[in-house]
Amino acid sequence: MIATFAAVTAVTALATPAAALLTLLTHRALRRSQAAKTLRIESPHGIDEQGFVRIGGIDQWISVRGEDRANPVLVEIHGGPGAANSIYTARTRSWERHFTIVRWDMRGAGKTFGHGGPQGQGEATFGRLYEDALEVTRHARDRLGADRVALLANSYGSVFGLRLARNHPELYSAYVGTDQNIQTGGRDTSAHDGLLERLRAAGKAKRLAQAEAIGPDPHAWTPQQRAAYAKLSAQSDPLTLTALKKVVLGSMWLSPLHSLRDLRDFFRGQSFSERITEGTAGLDDRADGTRFEIPFFVFQGEHDVLTPPAAARAFFDEVEAPVKRFALIEGCSHFASFSRPDRFLDLLLTHVRPVVTAERHRST
Repeated sequence: MIATFAAVTAVTALATPAAALLTLLTHRALRRSQAAKTLRIESPHGIDEQGFVRIGGIDQWISVRGEDRANPVLVEIHGGPGAANSIYTARTRSWERHFTIVRWDMRGAGKTFGHGGPQGQGEATFGRLYEDALEVTRHARDRLGADRVALLANSYGSVFGLRLARNHPELYSAYVGTDQNIQTGGRDTSAHDGLLERLRAAGKAKRLAQAEAIGPDPHAWTPQQRAAYAKLSAQSDPLTLTALKKVVLGSMWLSPLHSLRDLRDFFRGQSFSERITEGTAGLDDRADGTRFEIPFFVFQGEHDVLTPPAAARAFFDEVEAPVKRFALIEGCSHFASFSRPDRFLDLLLTHVRPVVTAERHRST
């Protein structure tokens, strides 16, 4: 989905007169330089490490950043599949004052894909990435001396996240889901029904026919149909389109951690990673269980059409957990945590940090 918008942007850039293109690139260089300055971590107890770590038999890119190593650790599981969160580092700089953020470009994504290329990703399956996530978690615990870490999963990453949190309470101090994805075994068609309604209202007959042909049951979708469905959903909603252009593509373009080659690898990785969705076609979150032994939080975009808040709320209401909290991020669609990073941080500080800090003190 993002790759499609990027292709259009690239074509537009190529058609731009040379003088205008030079101005565009000069502006990018200036903004990236300014962002790089804001990313400097100079506090005596801070940490700023990025590089490749051997995970699951291949080199995978991991970033560890925070102003104080004594802060709680947040391990992120990004979405897509293939949509690495490393592009948002400047946008979420304020989080690093209160948490140590561990970001990981999964196999098939971002810098990991760029480093090894399509032939160097090994087994690119849902099951393999799940095992990778456990290795990354253990690496973070060992590197930072943390008994348990908080798990922050967004969008497609939350499919991994629910299973990690449910199956491994010994590793995680809390689960935080955003753009929370709920697998229902094909029973819930509300997102598809909403898509058809928006396309009919907008008079988009061709797109409507395409969505009807794909059908409402994710079990029957090919990876290509899943990507096409996500694209149709985004195109049908102005708020999602705006987030894609300003938040996602804007963050990519101005990221001081990403060269133009890195951005090319980002898009190639997304296309490569479509195959991973084959491993989730038969998943059913309710059948897998709604009891969690750790605190459970879901912070969802109020107007999300890709992972509707009503579905996330319905699942949340069935969850049994020591502590749980659901909150809407106002005025947002998908990508809510990155559209309003300060609001998301406020939710983390109000609900999550006190719980994981208290748990850490009890265990020492």
